[in-house]
Order: sequence, then structure tokens, then C-alpha cells
Amino acid sequence: MKIYTKQGDAGMTSLIGGERVFKSDERVEAYGTVDELSAFTAMLADLLREDETASQWVEELNHILMQMMTVEALLAVGEGGKDKVQPLAADEVKWLEQAIDRMQGEVEPIRYFTIPGGNKVVSACHICRTVCRRAERAVLRADHRWGVDLQAKAWINRLSDYFYQLGRRLTTHYAVEEILWKP
Repeated sequence: MKIYTKQGDAGMTSLIGGERVFKSDERVEAYGTVDELSAFTAMLADLLREDETASQWVEELNHILMQMMTVEALLAVGEGGKDKVQPLAADEVKWLEQAIDRMQGEVEPIRYFTIPGGNKVVSACHICRTVCRRAERAVLRADHRWGVDLQAKAWINRLSDYFYQLGRRLTTHYAVEEILWKP
């Protein structure tokens, strides 16, 4: 089977359920941006794999990547596809909140914005955070027009907080000076 189908040459694609839409459709934009986030998240996990003491975060990122695929599928549902995708598990938002809370308890509280940088892994966390925020905006545009699973919206919102907190936690882990914006 060939990887290319030539079906998208005119700017159309199929959603789950067979509905044909333009590639500029809000749903396609949303799942495409989450897919981009997935690639950056995988790169972050690969960077962390180089550090044997970071296995906990690699496991968390692997878990997140699995949930990201579910969110992508939920965003890709079109007419006739509603019963073909399982919803995101109800406890996944709570799982992210617990991971965020755990990491927050392991770092000093801050009163200023964090400036990204100082370490390639920390910077990768901030790339994931900002791409996640863009994905969230795309999800909200799709939701406005087509409706998006409530659990998926909450999960993508928490995920950017997770990446922020992971960046802060890894700043501590790698003994990198945290740069704070003090206007």
C-alpha cells in the first residue's frame, strides 16, 4: 500500500466517519496542532532518555503521548464518526493535576514570570508549553464551531500547565539558574 493517496491534492481530507472537509477546517487545524505538540513532546522525552535519573518524567511523557492520540482522534471526528472514538478517560485531567501538584511541591514558589532557557531540556519544556497553548486556541476555535469533548478541552488546558511545571522542576533537577522576569 502506498503512503500517498492523492486524495488531498485539492485541499480536502477525511475526518473519522468519512466526512470530507477542507484542510483549513477548524477540526483539522486543531488535531494538526496537537499532532505537532506530540512530536515536540516525543523530542522532549527523547532528550530526557539521555538521563537515567529522569525516567519518571519519560514515563509521564509516554503516558501523555498516548492521551494526546486520543485527543487528536476526538478532534478528528466528523459526521458519522461519533461512535468510533472512545472518550478521554475521566481521570486523565486529575492525573495531570496530581503530576502538576507533585512537581509544584518540589520547587520554590515564584512571584515572577519564568524566562525560558538555560538548558536544552528546560527549553524543550517551554516549546511544548507554547505549542500546547496554540493547540488549545485551535481546539477552542473548533469547539466554537463544531463542539469539542469537554474532557479533551480541560485536558489540553492542564497540559500546558504540566509543561510549565515540568520545566521548573527540571530547572531544579539540572541545577540550572531559573531566570525570572522582574519588570
